[in-house]
Amino acid sequence: MLKTAICDLFGIEYPIIQGGMGHISTAELVSAVSNAGALGIIASGFYPAAWVREQIRLTRQKTDAPFGVNIPMISPRVKEVVAVVLEEKVPVVATGAGNPQEYIASFKKAGIKVVPVVATVSAARRMAKAGVDAIVAEGMESGGHIGETTTMALVPQVVDAVDIPVIAAGGFADGRGLAAALALGAQGIQMGTRFVCSTECIAHPAYKQKILEANDHSTVVTGRPTGLPLRCFQNNLTEQFLALESAGAPPEVMEQLGRGKMFKGVIEGDVEEGTLPAGQIAGMIKDIKPVKEIIEGIISEAEKVIGGLRNFGAGEK
Repeated sequence: MLKTAICDLFGIEYPIIQGGMGHISTAELVSAVSNAGALGIIASGFYPAAWVREQIRLTRQKTDAPFGVNIPMISPRVKEVVAVVLEEKVPVVATGAGNPQEYIASFKKAGIKVVPVVATVSAARRMAKAGVDAIVAEGMESGGHIGETTTMALVPQVVDAVDIPVIAAGGFADGRGLAAALALGAQGIQMGTRFVCSTECIAHPAYKQKILEANDHSTVVTGRPTGLPLRCFQNNLTEQFLALESAGAPPEVMEQLGRGKMFKGVIEGDVEEGTLPAGQIAGMIKDIKPVKEIIEGIISEAEKVIGGLRNFGAGEK
């Protein structure tokens, strides 16, 4: 069985983490992922603390397995959400979109594992020095907010720079990817887009269909001038964003255009005027199936790939 350091760290069976995706990483998906032996992550987004508490408790009703909460540091409600996570004693906290250093000591005191998402080697070093338990190194292939370095280039550099477990993110949807991540020195993978196309995910069917119809160049990156680049499906909304960027529009204008568009896309299913985050791996995803089948299929394929490489090496000798 495929076991790595993060399996022991988080108390999970398989080295797979579900990324915290705004509006759709809810108790339904999170509990299914955790029940299947991986680590489900609630996306707190910009939701109020009461909503986060409700999701934590709903998740606990559906699973006895470990799970986590993702907290974006740019949320205007970050302090109140942190307070709820501490009160509820959530096993794992994933952070992104900012520096969580202010809260790390409190999390650690409460026995909560802290796992920041980073896009640079320097950020990984800072987080390791601050005492986090593991790091998600996220390449620019991923959906949602991204950095500028590819997964293939970023992951081994982060692995070499820190002495804590590294989880690779950005461009993973099957067992071949998991095997490749392990070869780069990562202890597991984080996936988002693949889990959108699961039966348990509450994402709108039109959004899921968009993924099933995707190819290798269906996504674009907007928002670079604002400092928060976002990878999502190309549509009428992204064309408006790119036009504003070309015209040198101020960040507040683009912020206004994007307000509420994520919900419009992923929950209401407006595939032209809503934001539809997706990784470049979307072109590989051709089916919707239960989370358990997704995870077990990835593990089985990864074990076959790794076994084949071992046999290849033996044959070479």
